[in-house]
Amino acid sequence: MKALEEYLKKNRTQHLNELTKFLQIPSVSALSEHKEDVRAAAKWIEQSLNDTGLDKVCILETGGHPVVYGEWLHAEDKPTILIYGHYDVQPVDPIELWETPPFEPDIRDGKIFARGASDDKGQTFMHMKAIEALLKTKGKLPVNVKFLIEGEEEVGSIHLDSFVEENQELLKADVLVISDTPMLEKGRPAICTGLRGLSSIQIDVKGAKGDLHSGLYGGGVQNSVHALVQLLNSMRDEEGKILIEGFYDQVQDLLPNERKQLEELNYDEEIVKKELEVVELFGEKGYTMLERTWVRPTLEINGIYGGFQGEGVKTVIPSEAHAKITCRLVPDQDPDQIATLIENHIEKNKPAGVTITTTRFDSGKPFAAPVENEAFKIAANAYEKVYNVPVAFTRMGGSIPVVETFDRILKMPIILMGFGLPTENFHAPNEHFHLENFDKGLLTICHFLEDVNQISAKK
Repeated sequence: MKALEEYLKKNRTQHLNELTKFLQIPSVSALSEHKEDVRAAAKWIEQSLNDTGLDKVCILETGGHPVVYGEWLHAEDKPTILIYGHYDVQPVDPIELWETPPFEPDIRDGKIFARGASDDKGQTFMHMKAIEALLKTKGKLPVNVKFLIEGEEEVGSIHLDSFVEENQELLKADVLVISDTPMLEKGRPAICTGLRGLSSIQIDVKGAKGDLHSGLYGGGVQNSVHALVQLLNSMRDEEGKILIEGFYDQVQDLLPNERKQLEELNYDEEIVKKELEVVELFGEKGYTMLERTWVRPTLEINGIYGGFQGEGVKTVIPSEAHAKITCRLVPDQDPDQIATLIENHIEKNKPAGVTITTTRFDSGKPFAAPVENEAFKIAANAYEKVYNVPVAFTRMGGSIPVVETFDRILKMPIILMGFGLPTENFHAPNEHFHLENFDKGLLTICHFLEDVNQISAKK
C-alpha cells in the first residue's frame, strides 16, 4: 500500500487538473440546450477510462443521454466489482448566488468548488483514479472491474431501467459499488444502507384567459395564485404532517432497535442548526431530525411561480400559477401510487373558478440493503483503515432511482460508499468537495478493491 500512497501523492496535482477539466463540462441533463455538453462529458469519460487501461471502453446509446461502459476482466477466479456513477449534473440556478462560476472550478480552503464536484463527478472520478493507481503500481487489479457511468441520474435515470434489463449479462457482477452518498459528518465515514424513493408532480392552475386589472376585476374573479396557495396549504399541516388521504398507509413505524441504532449515532441537531443558520429545525412531531430525513416520507414544494415578478408593483390578478412538488418515499411506498393520491387530493380540493392540470416527472422506488454480506464488512474495514474510526451504517434522505432497479434485476449486494459531506451544497449554489476526502477516499477505494477479492465469485 505504500507504493500506492506514493503514487497518489506524486500524481495529486495531475489528478486535480484532470478533475478540473471534467468539471468544466456543463453536462446539465435536464436542459436541452446542454445536450451536446452531456455527450461531451461522456466522451471525456470514455477517453479517461481508455487512458486508465480498461478494455472494451465504449459509449452505449439509450433512449436519451448515453452511458459509458468499460471493463478489466483479467483476475481469474476473482470476483467482479461493478462500479456505477453518473456524469450529468443539476442546473446551476440561481446563478447569482455562486461565489465563483459553477463551471470554472476553483480550489480554496481545502475544497474544490464547481457544479458536480461532489455530486457525482468528483466521487466517480475517484474510482477511475484508484483503478489507475492499482494498475500503475501493481500492473494488474486484485479483482475484475466493470464501470457503468450514466448521463441521466439527475433526471431520474429515465432510460437506465430498460438498459439494465437488456444488458444483464454485460453488467453481471458479484458486488455493485456506488459513491454518490454523504458521510455522516466530517471525519465520520458512513455506508448508506437505505435510500428514500421519489415522486414528483407539477401543478398548473389556470383562471381567466389572461392577467386582469385587479381594480376592475378584484373580488369578482378567482386569483390563480391564491387558488394555488389554498390548494398547497391543504396538503400539509402546520407541523409538517402530510394530509393526503392514504399517504401513510404503507409506511412502517420504526422498530425499537432501529430507533436505538439511530440514537447511538449521537447526531447533534444543534450543530445542524448552526451550519444551516436556522433558528430551529422543523418537521413531523415525535421524530428526530435523522428519523424525519432518513425514514419518514415528505412532501415538499420545490418551486412556486405566477403573476408579476419584476421590481415594484403591478396590480394584476394572475391568470396562471404553477408549483413543483416532490415527495421522498420510504420502503413499501410506491411512487406511482403516491402520485395518484396527490392527483385525487387535488381533484377533491380544487378551489372554485380555476382549472388544474398535473404533470408527473421523476420517480424512483425506495431501497433498503441487507448488510449481512461479507462485502459490507470489507467496505467498513477499508474506511476504518484510512479514517481510523468505526464506520456508521446510515440511511440517506435522498434518492438514487436506479439503485432499486439494480437490486431487483441484477440481484447483487449494493454498497453505497460515499465520500461527500452533507454540507457540500449538492443541488445548490457553491457546490464543493473536500479534498481531504478526495485523498482519503482514493486510499479507501484501493483498500476495498484489494480486500474484496476474498469473497467468492459467481460461476
